[in-house]
Amino acid sequence: MKRFFLLLTSIFFLLTSHAQLERVEPMFWWTQMVNPKLQLLVHGNKIAGYSVSLNYKGVTLQKVKMVENSNYLFLDLLIDKNAKPGKFDIVFSQQGKKALRYAYELKQQDKSTNRNQGVTDKDLIYLIMPDRFSNGDTTNDKIAGMKDQTLNRDSMYYRHGGDLQGIINHLDYLKDLGVTAIWLTPEIENDMSHASYHGYAATDLYKIDPRYGTNDLYKTYVEKCHALGLKVIKDVVPNHIGSEGWMMQDLPMKDWVHQWPKYTNTNYRDEPLMDPHASASDRKLQLDGWFVPSMPDVNESNTYVQNYYIQNYIWWIEYAGIDGYRIDTYPYNDPQFMASWAQAIKAQFPSFTLFGETFVQTVAEQAFYTEGNTVNRGFDTHLQGVTDYALNASIYEALNGKEGWDNGVNRLYETLSQDFLYKDPAKNSVFLDDHDVSRFYSVVGENFDKYKMGIAILLTMRGIPELYYGTEILMKNFSDPDGLVREDFKGGWANDSVDKFTAEGRTDSENIAFNYVKILADYRKKSSALQIGKLMQYVPEKNIYVYFRYNNKQTVMIIVNGNDSSKTLDTHRFGERLNGFTKAKNIITQEKLLGIQSIDLPRHSATILELEK
Repeated sequence: MKRFFLLLTSIFFLLTSHAQLERVEPMFWWTQMVNPKLQLLVHGNKIAGYSVSLNYKGVTLQKVKMVENSNYLFLDLLIDKNAKPGKFDIVFSQQGKKALRYAYELKQQDKSTNRNQGVTDKDLIYLIMPDRFSNGDTTNDKIAGMKDQTLNRDSMYYRHGGDLQGIINHLDYLKDLGVTAIWLTPEIENDMSHASYHGYAATDLYKIDPRYGTNDLYKTYVEKCHALGLKVIKDVVPNHIGSEGWMMQDLPMKDWVHQWPKYTNTNYRDEPLMDPHASASDRKLQLDGWFVPSMPDVNESNTYVQNYYIQNYIWWIEYAGIDGYRIDTYPYNDPQFMASWAQAIKAQFPSFTLFGETFVQTVAEQAFYTEGNTVNRGFDTHLQGVTDYALNASIYEALNGKEGWDNGVNRLYETLSQDFLYKDPAKNSVFLDDHDVSRFYSVVGENFDKYKMGIAILLTMRGIPELYYGTEILMKNFSDPDGLVREDFKGGWANDSVDKFTAEGRTDSENIAFNYVKILADYRKKSSALQIGKLMQYVPEKNIYVYFRYNNKQTVMIIVNGNDSSKTLDTHRFGERLNGFTKAKNIITQEKLLGIQSIDLPRHSATILELEK
């Protein structure tokens, strides 16, 4: 028995001491990419003890790099512009041992015209949390071997079973609503022990979470969206990863993530990066501190990290054909790296869109992160737009605030007057709510008049409008905790008692809200003024705010009455824009106004008029 045990131990030692190829990333690549250089990450037990060779015309192995962890090699390849698509073996050899081979493939790029289109102010984005929208495939609700085996729709912290197939099943609903682009919170693997349904604690950057589907299904999802005229935005998180991921269990090098003598949190402040009086220690805390204990902060000044992340995000764009990235926690990233990252993406995909989450308070803070060095930052971030939280707060104030010099609708006017700080404010994402803040309908006190005002402002404002899932059917709640604003879309599960995806399943109020959004979204798709027109606004008077969207083809007048009572607006002061127009059509009611010298305004309303001569 003792000899048998020793034999088993010897066999186990031999098996575990030999190299095994566990990962090669990127798993495959493409020919004729703008950057001919490619750095492969190779992971396997003691792989650094092996020599590496390959033989393929047009591909040169320039250097094999060893790092402090012997379980990794980094291979620098040069891919000639004349290299042809095909497969070749990367051979790992060590004297006296069987060679290991990885069949690497160079693919032909997909040049289809509906891929990598970019997202513009012509679009309406619809934000979805996949776990909470619809369960289209119950077979992937639980995946054997994954750490979190919970499935409980009664808990806001557990997984609910929503997936990519569920979204695919309801693309027609989104198309009917008037949506033109879909943004999903991260779909990649989050193999964490607890509460990772949100997707922001990645454990594998090259893999769709199996509870959502597969890489192939994600690509199919993108193709189906494009076939319906819907663009796709992918949510990415370069700042941090999940603490339980494969790489965190076996780091290539200690400084792959930021290390501290003891756990150190970010200060969650964006000001130190822009503050000319800031201390170096505050800046370091902002950029290098961990977001939370379960989300280690990636060291983006590490050149290996830089190559890995740039290639990963280019890989997803080419592989799936997506149209834009929303970049999570943008202010916490290394600024110089993010600029280089954006340049690399734009060099390969010139039409691709990047917009960063900047959960900050002022226009100046937001502009600090955007492209063009417009606020004397000293370099160009190449970030086209941001999530416009400053405008979001101003819309809330316009709807809920009392009239005052800086209050009520005046706040909205003042915020927009600072658009000069941006290179192009039309590239900002405008929104009423999202997965991190309270639901819009609750913020306005479930006042339906104010709800309609907000929707009207959203869909007539400059920028790219974004609608959070369920806002169109009056989903409500406050974000304390945030799980309360991430409830399931009823009808997305087979056993739901009602189906909000259908008019029959919605209440009268919900159908009125849905149809109001649909009318404006459909009009916006046909309105060149609302899509790409200029914005002209007038100083508010008596808590009435007037702005115009216009071009040489069309002029739309929007009147926001923030008062508790109906008003009559004398329009003579708007002659600069009304010049030549004598009539108008109310976009919501379709009423024809045969004279526009004065306009009656209901209480708490946004009146939208297409001007006519």
